[in-house]
Amino acid sequence: MNPQTTGSENLAVRGVSDTARWVAYFRAQETQRPDALFRDPFALRLAGDHGFHLANTLADGNKHEWAWVARTYLFDQFIARAIQDGADLVLNLAAGLDARPYRMNLPSALQWVEVDLPDIVAYKEEVLRNEKPRCRLNRVALDLSDGPARRKLFAELGACASKVVVASEGLLIYFASEEVASLAQDLSAEKNFRNWIIDLASPGQLRLMQRTTGKQLSEAGAAFKFGPAEGPNFFAPYGWDPKEVQGLLKTAAQFQRAPAELLSLLPEPKGKFGNYPWTGVCLLTRR
Repeated sequence: MNPQTTGSENLAVRGVSDTARWVAYFRAQETQRPDALFRDPFALRLAGDHGFHLANTLADGNKHEWAWVARTYLFDQFIARAIQDGADLVLNLAAGLDARPYRMNLPSALQWVEVDLPDIVAYKEEVLRNEKPRCRLNRVALDLSDGPARRKLFAELGACASKVVVASEGLLIYFASEEVASLAQDLSAEKNFRNWIIDLASPGQLRLMQRTTGKQLSEAGAAFKFGPAEGPNFFAPYGWDPKEVQGLLKTAAQFQRAPAELLSLLPEPKGKFGNYPWTGVCLLTRR
């Protein structure tokens, strides 16, 4: 990637949607590797110059590429397994610049619904306007903090599918605990929403992130907020039980992506993570 310098405004995070460009940059970097864990031929275009600048100018912006790659890989695996188990609709909340409907091996009859803010939906549709998804794809421009609007959407989708898997990659960390609880309740209210795939940070990891890159994101209105002490069990009172939990560092180490200086943190502790700097991907099942 050879970005052009287009002004100082390209060196800053302008809002939460910019983080999608940042993540797309790391997917593009992984795609170029001969041993890539996934291949996203659309990531380079989706990231654009601004995604490159974010990764290379934010404090520690390029330091944790291994974590973004591990997260993408784990979401791929969990989504693919849910589809193999009969999911007939994937609901991707805060879909960002994810290109899974275009790059994954998917049944043509599968329904895939992406939800995100209007600006990111418009940008994505412009970049991918000449590409053909591998399944039945629809996009919805919606602010997920609007409770009545999202409940209306969930009810509509729950009525047109029998086994829905929800994915919310990179979303919950920007919500306060009570907002996450409300979203969890709204999702579990739909009987056909069977599984929910989330990423999660421990309280220790949240504080670490808030002290580093999180400072600049907070100034742009994209503050890191959610890292529950209960871990995946936070969701149990709201109708969701953890079925499988995979740590990002453990996954990255498995595929020789983890930095050597972090390997001393393995193996991961069992139970509550507390001050331990942990991030992972969790598969939740509806009761």
